[in-house]
Amino acid sequence: MAIGLGLSIGTVNTVSALAGAAAPASGRRRRVRREPAVTRRTTLTFDSTGAARVGLIPRHGRAVSEFADLGRRRTVTARVGNRSLSSADLVALVTDRVIGEVRRERGIEETAVALTHPAGYTADHLGALRAALDGLGLDEVALVAEPVAAATWFEVEHGPLTPGLALVYDLGGACLDVALVRVGTGEPSAPIVGRPVRSERYGGRAFGALVARDGAARATEQLRAEHVKASLEVVYRCLTTADVTMADVDRVLVVGGAARPGEVARVLGEELARPVVIAADPERTVADGAALLARQAARVVPDADGGRFRRGLWRAAAVAGMSAIGVGIAVGVPADAVIAGVW
Repeated sequence: MAIGLGLSIGTVNTVSALAGAAAPASGRRRRVRREPAVTRRTTLTFDSTGAARVGLIPRHGRAVSEFADLGRRRTVTARVGNRSLSSADLVALVTDRVIGEVRRERGIEETAVALTHPAGYTADHLGALRAALDGLGLDEVALVAEPVAAATWFEVEHGPLTPGLALVYDLGGACLDVALVRVGTGEPSAPIVGRPVRSERYGGRAFGALVARDGAARATEQLRAEHVKASLEVVYRCLTTADVTMADVDRVLVVGGAARPGEVARVLGEELARPVVIAADPERTVADGAALLARQAARVVPDADGGRFRRGLWRAAAVAGMSAIGVGIAVGVPADAVIAGVW
């Protein structure tokens, strides 16, 4: 049975999720069995031998952190022995360690893996990350844009969807990312419409600073509502890049760990006047979507050489931003195969 592992490595937290196929429900498409997602702090510590561990914050010594975003103007590097590790190297190292931990803890010998990244990464960012992964022998790990992974979860949980645009509002610990994604349209070669927009003025850390400054005078709920309302300027900037308005958007998909409080979805629904979709735990949505994409690619494209999954073309297709159907075409999926996350 094919098992997909999805990884979302954010500035603050790293989320891993597994997806495996369960028996089909009567008269309906296959259900997907989900294991509990695991959240770790995005930190690395190194022992005297140079071995790395993820998620620890030692009482003594130093943990390497703040390296997950390759798009920052000042990227983090770390020196381990005589090696200098770039931010891309550190992300690849987290990926390697988490894959190993998941396989050991779950007793899984083989998983198809998809690692998400911000949609705004340039070709240089993706090239550096791809090279770092390949350098650790992780050439089978697919790279998937975060809003594409989120839209995959949306399709599987709420599909089939009518063709249209979904606005993905990703409120994380360090920033807000907004992107427009085509859903329900079959197989677009470019699922992301316009340009994604990112702002560090909004998110868990920014809100924490706001509470520290003004929390004594106003209720936390009121401050959060104002914070979300102010963030709409990022939404409108994203719409402008695609030359559309909210009248062209069919639904709003809210993801990210900082989106858990109810005020976030409520304010967005009231202000944008569109249906809002949010998972029970929005922090895991992107990782869940990545796991679904990885599982589907592995399930339908087995190799004939002993059971390893042929993921090279899938990896290249995912980096190019192709849809799940596009990936299927690229790797020669049978025409009658069912693809999760169809756009």
